[in-house]
Amino acid sequence: MVEQHAPAAATAVRRPNPLWWLWYALGGKLPQRYSPWVLHDTTAPTWVLRHLCRALVQLAVPIGLVLVLVPGEFWIRGMTALGGVLLALFFSVAYMPEGTEHRVKQAGYPVGTATALRDEAARLRQAEETDRKRSAAVRRAARYRERQGR
Repeated sequence: MVEQHAPAAATAVRRPNPLWWLWYALGGKLPQRYSPWVLHDTTAPTWVLRHLCRALVQLAVPIGLVLVLVPGEFWIRGMTALGGVLLALFFSVAYMPEGTEHRVKQAGYPVGTATALRDEAARLRQAEETDRKRSAAVRRAARYRERQGR
């Protein structure tokens, strides 16, 4: 597992206020006091949804401008905006690991920290699932033996 740097590991996780979060969602670097939160944001079980939410925030301004400023019928502007959103989300998902690692690097962690933490969490979930299935199989075998009178 990748080690956290000392200043962030010693402090509690503090969520940024809405203005800081908006700056962060648009790609800005947060102050050092929010580094543990950035790591949490990029490694939580909901990290994919969080990434997509940030991507939609980034798209809000250009899509709004297309809908308001481009001349033509609204349905044409709407379909253009929808196509832009779908294409942008496709690329956002394609580069999701790289994007989250960049955010973690901006927060002061070594590149690869978020991926290593997510991989470790996945390994632990897999081990728990294996143990759960193994114990369920043992219980089923015991019930089968009881029914057979053995």
